[in-house]
Amino acid sequence: MLDLMSGTYNILTVIFLLLGLAAFVMTVIALFHAIRTPPRSFAVAGKQTKQLWLIILGFAALFTFAAAVGYIAILGSGGIFVIAAVIASGIYLADVKPAVNEYRGGGGNNGPYGPW
Repeated sequence: MLDLMSGTYNILTVIFLLLGLAAFVMTVIALFHAIRTPPRSFAVAGKQTKQLWLIILGFAALFTFAAAVGYIAILGSGGIFVIAAVIASGIYLADVKPAVNEYRGGGGNNGPYGPW
């Protein structure tokens, strides 16, 4: 019976490790997008400033990295910060990224009415 419990514990450990890694990857994608986006795009799109999003996503990356390596348990102490980090990254990817992409400075293949 003890072996069954340790097997369940190992499966849950792997599941939470994968969830932590997925959260970290999502946060890093959002952070790299925010770094590459010009500050003017945030203002034109009516979103918070680039500096604020970099601070939020920087802390989010820190907390999700800590969860991915097992330093912070996702459902234990400190888990509220990991959940907040995932929510902040999700908000950035779902709301801010599409809005600022419309106003990003484009390459040379854009015509007067959009891409050719």
